[in-house]
Amino acid sequence: MNSKVDEAPHLLHQRDQYVPRGIVTAHPVVIDRAQGAEAWDVDGRRYLDFVGGIGVLNIGHNHPSVVAAVQAQLARITHACFQVVAYQPYIELAKRLSHMVGGDQAHKAVFFTSGAEAVENAIKIARAHTKRSAVIAFRGGFHGRTLLGTTLTGMSQPYKQNFGPFAPEVFHTPYPDAYRGVSTEMALAALHELLATQVAAERVAAIIIEPVQGDGGFLAAPVEFMQALRSLTEQHGIVLICDEIQTGFGRTGKMFGFQHSGIQPDLVTVAKSLAGGLPLSGVVGRAAIMDAPLPGGLGGTYGGNALACAAALAVIDTYAREGLVERGQRLGQRLADGLRALQARYRQIGDVRATGFMVAMELVKDDALASPDADLTQQVIDQARAGGLLVIKCGVHRNVVRFLAPLVTTDAQVDEALSILDTALACVLIKK
Repeated sequence: MNSKVDEAPHLLHQRDQYVPRGIVTAHPVVIDRAQGAEAWDVDGRRYLDFVGGIGVLNIGHNHPSVVAAVQAQLARITHACFQVVAYQPYIELAKRLSHMVGGDQAHKAVFFTSGAEAVENAIKIARAHTKRSAVIAFRGGFHGRTLLGTTLTGMSQPYKQNFGPFAPEVFHTPYPDAYRGVSTEMALAALHELLATQVAAERVAAIIIEPVQGDGGFLAAPVEFMQALRSLTEQHGIVLICDEIQTGFGRTGKMFGFQHSGIQPDLVTVAKSLAGGLPLSGVVGRAAIMDAPLPGGLGGTYGGNALACAAALAVIDTYAREGLVERGQRLGQRLADGLRALQARYRQIGDVRATGFMVAMELVKDDALASPDADLTQQVIDQARAGGLLVIKCGVHRNVVRFLAPLVTTDAQVDEALSILDTALACVLIKK
């Protein structure tokens, strides 16, 4: 008999006793260990982890190459603060990311700790470069939980709550959503109306966009929309920032989401899967723009920590060695095909969306409007967990089940996840 049985309820009680309710834990599970796409809780139960730390573990839990790189760096230097002395992993990572994002164009990179820090610093860099203050973001977008990050985020709940007043000079405009009838033409018309009625283009420092909205519901910006946005920003001298914190590092079937549209953004924010589970984020962009802040204007005590930079270098090497971007394309197709087969059987699966291995299904009520059904979505998530599959929700109305399985997931694990999900859906949905 497992000696750890019944340990989870005790730990979850302590969690409620000592951790504030403001930080939600999606599943009443206490994880003890993990490997690849699998995790085991303190009571020894195995789960397929199709959350991956919310898109952090594209390379999977405890990848041997990352573990070895961190162990080797740990024996040399753990932290020195790059603002005090330089160290090789930071410099090498800046070099490699600059080439990955910018190709032959002159690019530079600076590192921080969290995605929200990367976003905030991207805005600082854009303002320093343009000498302008206004920023345009998109409804449904998510850019972090700091004050500016929350302001940029295009959802009211749960992120904004009563946390205001928010940062000034931030404007929101619709993001394309074909399922809900928001076309590229409609979204562009709304953006032009915003520029005509609320903020002149000559006052806008930056437009920030997720090439595929993450928390907003895994909505992919159409190619023509991204290209029109690039043209508009170039016309008016506006810095185009692509938030690749969730879409980066192979998640969408390319190394970065913006590469699907054939454009080159001015700045790119990275985090999450950059360092295989260690806290690291960054801004990568055109050298002339990156150099706009004066010395001392950028930084952070833990930004570009040596251990995290060493992990990130191992992650990049592993992507090339194991062909993880191509693997993600194939796995994404397998998962999406399986979800569409389920959609054919259950009429409350309103939409299945996939960009590479960034896959989601939207659950709706059985009514004429296909109204979002958040309660039903939570029931499916709970039933899936009972079957051994961890997934979470997203979308403005929290009615989208999102799948962020590691790129090292096996075909058999994808098929197992679909089987568990089928059982979960059968418990709560209406068959056609």
